[in-house]
Amino acid sequence: MIPAKFDYIKASSVNEAVNLLDEHGFDAKILSGGHSLIPAMKLRLNRPEILIDISGISGLNTIEETGSEVIIGANCTHTQIVNSEVIYKNVNILKQAAETVGDVQVRNRGTIGGSLAHADPSADYPAVVLACEAKIEVEGKKGKRTIDAKDFFVGIFTTALEDDELITAVRFPKVAHGNYQKFYQSASRFAVVGVAVVHDGSGVKVGVTGVADTPYRATAVEKAYKNNNDSDAAEHAVDGVEVMEDHFADAEYRTHLAKVMVKRALEA
Repeated sequence: MIPAKFDYIKASSVNEAVNLLDEHGFDAKILSGGHSLIPAMKLRLNRPEILIDISGISGLNTIEETGSEVIIGANCTHTQIVNSEVIYKNVNILKQAAETVGDVQVRNRGTIGGSLAHADPSADYPAVVLACEAKIEVEGKKGKRTIDAKDFFVGIFTTALEDDELITAVRFPKVAHGNYQKFYQSASRFAVVGVAVVHDGSGVKVGVTGVADTPYRATAVEKAYKNNNDSDAAEHAVDGVEVMEDHFADAEYRTHLAKVMVKRALEA
């Protein structure tokens, strides 16, 4: 398939990209790795008139350790995350998730900022940012702001980003004990169910993707685990959640998978 006609602008700074978004509104889309946007454009599910390429903006592809945090630029690729010694030592659960993304080509081009902004309900990173209680740095015409992971995902393919905002970085607290488990679609390697568990000494934090139309914190699991300190808490994996159905899994099977993946992550 061939995309509809569009104009292409390569932004040289975050400020230029923000101004272009503000100027063109709904007609414009941000392009970085493009592994979600370009296929949608080829199928004409998405028909932007202008693509604003931010892949060359200086400073958006760095990984830094500062005090109790690791700051990851929005343009960092999945491969950068997999190969980063800083992430391996301080947020290893993110490396675990990045290793499961797509194939080599996707990991070499796709970015953490693009994945989060796209908010695919079967993407891997949302579960991890929720479990880690990461913070997402964004910038728009009104300036910079920080969005807590729990407030970022608001619906299917929908986030708390304003129309003129783009993600610039993701701030992860250092995580000593975490595990990511995934049952994936065999062709795309998207998550049928993905589960991130972080143990902080006082209990666990559990992020789930692929189960509902929006990634979520499995607070019922967290509460049950705190009370019993037992992986049987996984039985609460979908409490209060409307489970998705599609050609990969019906609600009953996806519910079963969610409980299995949460149990495995808790035990790991």
